[in-house]
Amino acid sequence: MDRRFLTLLCVSIPSFMINLDANIVSVSLPSIAQTLHADFGAIEWVISAYTLAFASLVMPAGALADRFGRKRLLVVGLAVFTLASLICGAASSVTLLNWARAVQGTGAALQLSAALAILSNEFQGKHRAKAFAFWGSIIGIGIMLGPVAGGVITQILGWQWAFYVNLPIGAAMIALTIFTVNESRDPKANRIDVVGVVTLASFLGLATYALISGNHAGWSSQPVLTSAFCAVAALVAFIVVERIQERPMMDFTYFIRPTYLGANIAAVAYAATFLTMLTYLPFFFQNGLAFGPMKAGALMLPLAAGLFVVPRLVTAYVEHRVSGRLLLVIGLILVGSGLLIASTQVGTMSYLRVAVPMMLASIGAGILNGQVVKVGMTVIPADRAGMASGVSGTMRFSGIVIGFAALGAVFFSRNHIRGQSCNTVRRRRSLARDIESHW
Repeated sequence: MDRRFLTLLCVSIPSFMINLDANIVSVSLPSIAQTLHADFGAIEWVISAYTLAFASLVMPAGALADRFGRKRLLVVGLAVFTLASLICGAASSVTLLNWARAVQGTGAALQLSAALAILSNEFQGKHRAKAFAFWGSIIGIGIMLGPVAGGVITQILGWQWAFYVNLPIGAAMIALTIFTVNESRDPKANRIDVVGVVTLASFLGLATYALISGNHAGWSSQPVLTSAFCAVAALVAFIVVERIQERPMMDFTYFIRPTYLGANIAAVAYAATFLTMLTYLPFFFQNGLAFGPMKAGALMLPLAAGLFVVPRLVTAYVEHRVSGRLLLVIGLILVGSGLLIASTQVGTMSYLRVAVPMMLASIGAGILNGQVVKVGMTVIPADRAGMASGVSGTMRFSGIVIGFAALGAVFFSRNHIRGQSCNTVRRRRSLARDIESHW
């Protein structure tokens, strides 16, 4: 078998694992909450701990790949991710699970940054476009199969196997990578930007804590306000630190290029909206519509199908006729309009009325999923591929971190208000019965 194709598998399947795991876990969350007796805030951290670690470390992971070797970082990332999956499955408390999820996110950051850097270094010209299309399709398969696999695994084997499924895949990919992938690095790579890593992680962590804790502790409480203020300060510090670096972890000079800026804005936008909703919809199907995990997972399939089908169609029939920037605009319009229509239909408690506009959003997300990295990379020098891939991953997962926490705050608030209203109605009805009985 051709070595370059095996290399393509070695960089695509780890990305498949990341997205498969994320979507398997989303269907398993109600079962995890029930088994580990976790409240909504604790369950939010099952997702947030993973995405927070990933978003915080994916850029320094790109720098590590450039400096110490992309193949080496891919193997290390696979090993960390696989070991953390074992701990997640064996966790007996939500606290241990959340810490293990953070370690799992660390491994995911290492392997994804290294994989994208290898992809950009190994393939050039039209071969690079085809390689990125294949990579995007593999990710789409992971996103598409994740809910179905999660439903089947959770209902038949238990939620623990949502994590154990990573063990054989991870072990096989470590072996294949060691014997197949050529080592590559950037000879000009600088040391790791420790201050930048700390300030970025502080911003994301403090912002997430404020959003998740706001409903529980009160939005005007001192811990929440302090966290929000410190998050803003950390963001400002991160920008200042990166601007004065000679070879920064996030090179802001590239953001003056409209193509690169637009690609990263698109990544944040669709991650914070569509990808976040793919995590919350299984909650709606299981808790709102009373579906079991298997049925909820199966019903997620049409909603995620666009992430697999659309990138291939765009590459084959559309990409050579229109610009990448236009494709990003079309994708964002479809995602935005689909989600807007779906939001007006949730109150009907009808699967079809929610699913049809979500399919429209899925088509837009499929366009974006295949284009955001590809379009952004077109204006980046090959020797900065690790940095650029790290920025792309950071933008996407930062969108998920903030979007997931923000939507969680909205859902909790609405349900809390609704619960208070229901309790008020019950008290009034009880009082009316007492009065009627008295008379």
